[in-house]
Amino acid sequence: MKLHIKRAYEPAAPEDGSRFLVDRLWPRGVKKETLALTAWLKDVAPSDVLRRWFGHDPERWTEFRRRYRAELKSQPKVVQPLRDALSHGVVTLVYSAHDEAHNQAVVLREYLLETKSLSRKISRPKRTP
Repeated sequence: MKLHIKRAYEPAAPEDGSRFLVDRLWPRGVKKETLALTAWLKDVAPSDVLRRWFGHDPERWTEFRRRYRAELKSQPKVVQPLRDALSHGVVTLVYSAHDEAHNQAVVLREYLLETKSLSRKISRPKRTP
């Protein structure tokens, strides 16, 4: 599975595949045509309450990850467009945060990769000898 993350301020590239903005707010100073998006998935972004609480404070990172993953788990339909796109090829999660290590796209990527491997284990039929 090819799943990348990229800042909204970096230029789009052909190898990005399907590009999804995963922020609740539009990136400042970026024109829509510049992003070359497949879709803007506002609902997959952290809730406004969680986003404001986190404030991109690295000291809150562990708790932010836990809370955001809980939000994602409680709303499986918001992640479905990403799962569908991943079944067809490369996907890039586009975000606008300055901190490349502590942002929702990092958590969302982890979540998608982990739940993809879990769903494979669950749906894989058992072999009989």
